[in-house]
Amino acid sequence: MPPQVEIPKDSWSGSVTTVTLGATAAEGGTRSHTVTVGGHKSLPFMHFEQKMSHRPVVALEIKDHRPEDWSPLLLELWGQAANDPASWAKAAEQAGAELLVLSLSQTGSDGNPTTPETAVAAVQSVLKASGLPLLVFAPGQAELDNTLLVPVAEATRGERLVLGICEDKNYRTIVATAMANDHLISTRTPMDVNLAKQLNILVRDMGIPTDRILMDPTTGALGYGIEYGYSVMERLRLAALQGDGNTQSPMIVTPGAEAWKAKEAKIGHDVPASWGDWKERAINWETLTAVALIESGADIVVLRHPESLRRVRAAIDELMI
Repeated sequence: MPPQVEIPKDSWSGSVTTVTLGATAAEGGTRSHTVTVGGHKSLPFMHFEQKMSHRPVVALEIKDHRPEDWSPLLLELWGQAANDPASWAKAAEQAGAELLVLSLSQTGSDGNPTTPETAVAAVQSVLKASGLPLLVFAPGQAELDNTLLVPVAEATRGERLVLGICEDKNYRTIVATAMANDHLISTRTPMDVNLAKQLNILVRDMGIPTDRILMDPTTGALGYGIEYGYSVMERLRLAALQGDGNTQSPMIVTPGAEAWKAKEAKIGHDVPASWGDWKERAINWETLTAVALIESGADIVVLRHPESLRRVRAAIDELMI
């Protein structure tokens, strides 16, 4: 009879906050269902210590109009659906997305700056087209983000959208409108444990409940800084489990956006033959980036390709056993 080995187990005093995205009709919204993340009391997939309260969730990113800066592989895949956010939302839901991320552009398809009216129309069209919980990310320009997100929040009061991205330059306005209109927020800091903690302190000091905060510590793609991003996320999760309340928000990261910027995913011509098929290489780059980040503590990963989504969900299924 083989010798019995006792597996050492860690016991943690802290836990990750539970956050629920979306609101059904009974809760004042229009979503077909809600999605809950967080609640963990151990490191990812350490089921022998504590069963994970909620499995990691995979989102697909869509845009308010056909993006010119996305890979032709992605645009070919989405086809005509990418011309309209409502059609794109339906296609993403059919592809298996658990959440939708609508990224607003700095300019419209006509080249003019995106207006609050067009932003609201895009968000409302997506809400009508799909019953999935929705995250709305502004272009990343502090003044423009505030201009767009305030009317979006007001027009969708009660839907429990996730509004982003809250950074040190614009968090006050976004947090205030999220609180006033029953939404959530996503904070973002540049791969630094202390900066992530500091921003969480700032947004919590405004009075937003902890169960309405997601934390994006940012990361690089495979081969482009993922080691540092992984380390930061792991340290944030360890701090959360050790009882640091400023690190206990569920983590969201965007491996799709990062991976498709990498040369190995972006370039299909004039590369060494050893790199292999462009499409398969690009999907692998996104998939491997996402799976690594899930194992470091990501609760939500945002992808761009449905095949990557399928592979990542399959990996999660195996890790949850």
